[in-house]
Amino acid sequence: MDVCGAANHNLTIWRARFSALIDREIHEAAQNLISPNQCFSDAVDARQEIDLRIGASFTRFQTMLLRDKFVIDSAQDDRNLVLSYGPCQFPTLGFIVERYWEIQSHEPEEFWTINCSHKSDEGIANFSWMRGHLFDYTSAVILYEMCVQEPTATVMKVHQQEKRKYPPHPLSTIELEKRASRYFRMSSELTMKVAEDLYQAGFISYPRTETDGFSSRTDLHTIVREQQEHPVWGSYAQRLLDPGTELWRNPGSGGHDDKAHPPIHPTKFSAGESAWSLDHHRVYELVVRHFLACVSQPAIGAETIVEIDIAGEQFSASGRVILVKNYLDVYRFESWGSSMIPTYVQGQRFLPTTLALDSGVTRPPPLLSEADLLSCMDKAGIGTDATMHDHIKKLLDRFYATKDTNTRFSPTNLGEALVMGYDDMGYELWKPNLRSMMEFDMKQVSMGCKRKAEVLDTCLQQMKACFLDARVNKVKLLEAMAIFFGRSDRYGGNDHHVAAEIVRPCGLCQESNMVLRRSRDGNFMVGCLGFPQCRNAIWLPGPVLEATVSTNICNCCTPGPVYLIQFKFRQLEIPPGFNVNHLGCIGGCDETLRQLIEICGTGSRVQARGHAPNPTPGNLQQNNIRRGTCIHCQQLGHASSNCPSQFSASRHAQFNGMRPQTGESSVSCGTCGAQCVLRTANTANNRGRKFYSCPSQGCNFFVWEDNSNNGTYGTNANVSNSASNPSWSRRGGRGRGTQGGGTFVSATGDPVSGRCYMCGDPSHFANTCPNRGSRW
Repeated sequence: MDVCGAANHNLTIWRARFSALIDREIHEAAQNLISPNQCFSDAVDARQEIDLRIGASFTRFQTMLLRDKFVIDSAQDDRNLVLSYGPCQFPTLGFIVERYWEIQSHEPEEFWTINCSHKSDEGIANFSWMRGHLFDYTSAVILYEMCVQEPTATVMKVHQQEKRKYPPHPLSTIELEKRASRYFRMSSELTMKVAEDLYQAGFISYPRTETDGFSSRTDLHTIVREQQEHPVWGSYAQRLLDPGTELWRNPGSGGHDDKAHPPIHPTKFSAGESAWSLDHHRVYELVVRHFLACVSQPAIGAETIVEIDIAGEQFSASGRVILVKNYLDVYRFESWGSSMIPTYVQGQRFLPTTLALDSGVTRPPPLLSEADLLSCMDKAGIGTDATMHDHIKKLLDRFYATKDTNTRFSPTNLGEALVMGYDDMGYELWKPNLRSMMEFDMKQVSMGCKRKAEVLDTCLQQMKACFLDARVNKVKLLEAMAIFFGRSDRYGGNDHHVAAEIVRPCGLCQESNMVLRRSRDGNFMVGCLGFPQCRNAIWLPGPVLEATVSTNICNCCTPGPVYLIQFKFRQLEIPPGFNVNHLGCIGGCDETLRQLIEICGTGSRVQARGHAPNPTPGNLQQNNIRRGTCIHCQQLGHASSNCPSQFSASRHAQFNGMRPQTGESSVSCGTCGAQCVLRTANTANNRGRKFYSCPSQGCNFFVWEDNSNNGTYGTNANVSNSASNPSWSRRGGRGRGTQGGGTFVSATGDPVSGRCYMCGDPSHFANTCPNRGSRW
């Protein structure tokens, strides 16, 4: 903190600088006055003027443009609604919206991996495949078959080394906010409020600092000595000061120094004041423990890495033993788990206890937590250590974003609409680039490399051009808002954006309705009105030109009522044989819509923005995020590896040549007898490839056409799902053989000519061998 004053004899201004409200710091600052830094002052003035001009202009522009034209559900009194804009606030919102778009655009993709374990008297070692995983199922099966046929593992390398886990750097403001959010789920705003209270009472140093390294002049031993009487960590402080323990270590530095204040550290001992809240206790404890940790030796452990070879495939397992905890004894917020594995020697050979081909599904990234968001802002130079928490709070106050109980952020309709509107204008005002350049220029001013007037002129002229362009292209902002909000009666409530057309009750949240909406790209979707709490959404086929909800109700789809939608498709974008006009149901019973999505993909908003890969075939009822949903039947309650539809009897089909009524090639499904029409895939990996799939709901028969012509099956011959069909891996134990007469099918569709490597019996594999336990 700086306190300025003027000497009477020459009117010279001096500055007393201190970082803690304690006698020692204040007396030292008063006895060592310094002159103010004009460059620092100019940088602060430049930032204030830039932020005020930009914020006032854009806030007035978008508030006056949008407030009276739309019914914004977040506003209790839309007459007093302020749609604020800030050059730091909007890039912060941009991080949240961009992550949300990444999640929306994610398409789950199944992968396969080989897992191996070995049990001995010393314990169990779980070996990971060093390839990680493969997305190509056939390749994974071939490699797995090789391992099954030659299962003996050979230890290729045993590597033992000492590992060190270093303590954190001294505490800066950003790290304090991030760690309080991560450890205690405290918001950055609350953390700074509590830290300010502790500073004002003299218990910690100034909490607004970018510095993460102590000066050589800091008396670190005195700070530790003051904590020796604490009932919890006092004994650790005594050990630190004992030279015989060799626990002391001069703290490292993260390389940041704001030239004003030291890292946050305790300045006065307290065993807990009576007036403190639980949050005050937590923040004070974090500051003290963090300081004690950063002047301590790192934790030391012994790590063993074992690499084995099975039929040319490499696997590895690792174990760690903590030898000395050191700073982990006091820093209870971090851990360094240990795991023991059996002893191996190079050249040793053994048979695995289990050897399995398992499947998994790629997952979207999680929503940004508060710690993640602070890291994004810090990395991009958005805001200062003293203002970042204010920008986050402003997003919540303006209802541009919401924060759940796990401190993860989601954009609201309002926040997403504003970002989308400015993005459509072509100016990335929601991106951190412009603000990062401004912050760099202002830092140059603080260093004396640039003049204040020069930076003001450059930044303001740049943003003025953006502002004038935004006024010209304000229709983009209006179009984006119209996607999410109905028009206000004051603006004329009879245009085509007024009311969202209800299609059906939401089957996910079971509280709100799902309505038909159209994005500004012309793509249609049916989404839940409970957004953002419920993110259930159904993207309709990409070729849809027009869509309106009819009064007709589907007789079979539940929960109902499910209103049919009158579609009009673009003639040039749909395959031959499909009508341009179609009255369809989005409940899952409409075969025409299902086929169009498989062939043409969906019109996802994010795909249209260029954020997503090519669409893959999907069920019409799937949720965009698909958390906890089976990728095969799109039902909740089980994973793809346990999908009941994949454990039916072996599926066979008869190839019947041409369908006489249409002239199309077809096969008969051996499970339900339906005619399987030839279709064309539109996925990234199989674009243009022909396939047959059963049209019957609940039947998952699928086969590629090229498999029908290469000897796998022919006219009037039985067809079975081979390794080219990924669904095969989830029948009969996911490729590990089956009991009850089941056989292991190779990647070519033929039975494996192998046997159980435990007992030699060809009727089963090692994972189901009745004699397996006796081998150990």
